Amino acid sequence: MERLFYRPNDAAMVLGMSRTAIFRLIKTGELRSIKRDGYRLIPAAALLDFARDLEDKEAA
Repeated sequence: MERLFYRPNDAAMVLGMSRTAIFRLIKTGELRSIKRDGYRLIPAAALLDFARDLEDKEAA
């Protein structure tokens, strides 16, 4: 089964970014996330959306 959510460290590895960069993106609203029971989760769809947005901005 494919993962539905990623912790910030895992999302950083997937996107090739630092953990700090992930939290910065979350804070600015560029990367969607949810907070559940004191920890943060990033939906897999949010990672794909973020990557697509980057590609679209680069193509424009």
